[in-house]
Amino acid sequence: MNSFALRRGLGLLAAAGLGLGVLAGCTSANSAGGGTDAATDGPVTISINGQPPKTQPFDRKIFDEDVAEFQKTHPNIHLEPHEGFMDPKTFSAKLAGGQLEDVFYVYFTDPSTLIARHQAADITDYVKDVPHYNDIQQPLRDVFSDGKGHYYGLPTANYTMGLLYNRKLFTQAGLDPDKPPTTWPEVQADAKKIAALGNGIVGYADYSKSNQGGWHFTAEMYSQGGQIATKNGDKWESAVNTPQGRAVLDNLHQMRWTDNSMGQKQLLELADVQQKMGAGQLGMYLAAPDNVPTVVNQFHGSYADYGLAPMPGGQGTLIGGEGYMINPKASPAKIKAGLQWLQWKFLNPDRFETNLKRYKAQGQPVGLPVPPVADIWTGAVRDKEEQLKQQYATVPVSNYKSYMDGASRLKGNIEPPQAQEIYAALDNVMQGVLTRRDADPGALLAEADNKVKSILAQVK
Repeated sequence: MNSFALRRGLGLLAAAGLGLGVLAGCTSANSAGGGTDAATDGPVTISINGQPPKTQPFDRKIFDEDVAEFQKTHPNIHLEPHEGFMDPKTFSAKLAGGQLEDVFYVYFTDPSTLIARHQAADITDYVKDVPHYNDIQQPLRDVFSDGKGHYYGLPTANYTMGLLYNRKLFTQAGLDPDKPPTTWPEVQADAKKIAALGNGIVGYADYSKSNQGGWHFTAEMYSQGGQIATKNGDKWESAVNTPQGRAVLDNLHQMRWTDNSMGQKQLLELADVQQKMGAGQLGMYLAAPDNVPTVVNQFHGSYADYGLAPMPGGQGTLIGGEGYMINPKASPAKIKAGLQWLQWKFLNPDRFETNLKRYKAQGQPVGLPVPPVADIWTGAVRDKEEQLKQQYATVPVSNYKSYMDGASRLKGNIEPPQAQEIYAALDNVMQGVLTRRDADPGALLAEADNKVKSILAQVK
């Protein structure tokens, strides 16, 4: 379900979501990090996908300008950009038919399957030459690992689920907007106080249809320290019907029916909740940072009114993201050239400032924990990134400080295999507990557990 624009690099904040990984700017070949052609032995041509469609003119323009600038500073490498992203339904056929690009975009849910099927190049011997590779968060690098010390791709952007909240409503309810809730009992207590403001204000909202209910149930399970699926040898097993799952449902049932802090209208999905937040009628909901510009641009909110906090519970959170892998048929020269392109465009601390300046000049918000500089770094590189974001900020960075401070300390969990099918099954769990006062959480979990078992039995 990947929150965001991360799924498709949506046209930045111009209208709704985020343009992910569409960085821009000019630096010299040497200053750009990995910018020389020393890694290639001669001219090489590589095909790359991830080019935004013409219906996303801002992102398309930036991408094409980056291609031109890269080729200018790397004259031995010629890029052939292709529109499009990862389509699991056609991937294997494209690979077998020689139609797959040399460098191809993937979601975080893809690499494990592609690695197991030997459908991506092993780049272990090449990443040591990628500047700043070791400054990338290890869990994100591990998404592209086989768990045995071999790596098959590079992460370029990610999101971490957290708690989006209305600072203005917190103040009106007598709560401290600089101290958002960190546990689910605190969420429940704060939601009750916010709902008590009346006038149709809801304290906390959650999704329950269009597979989004199952997506949020999964995130809430992670926050309780649970899982949706666990691997036993080569087989996946359901972990839905557990004490953590029961804790999620009991918490939601109490907020919905005992506290009346979730409102009467249910069967909600993303746009419903964003609209209510933008209208100043909602206190909190689970979200990734990209939701903030969407609420502001599509639903007429104000950046000053919102804050982000880490996922309540402290046991874990759902992460998602994107990256690139390399065709297993690619030659060593193409692998080297592909990694140079990826590092120069997506993983280049020397371009942070240029990218931030350009986004600011284009009227895009700067300072949120989202691209144009992705939150994938550690150590000194992350410190540099945060200092520059603060320097060029056009939004109140302090509103998102607790999220930045806390999210990186949580255990990150990616989506389960066959995620969309599982989410559809788990929608019923969310719908049951939020629409029926007499719902039996145990029965809902047992029914969902059987469905998830059947789905996982098909995973190869």
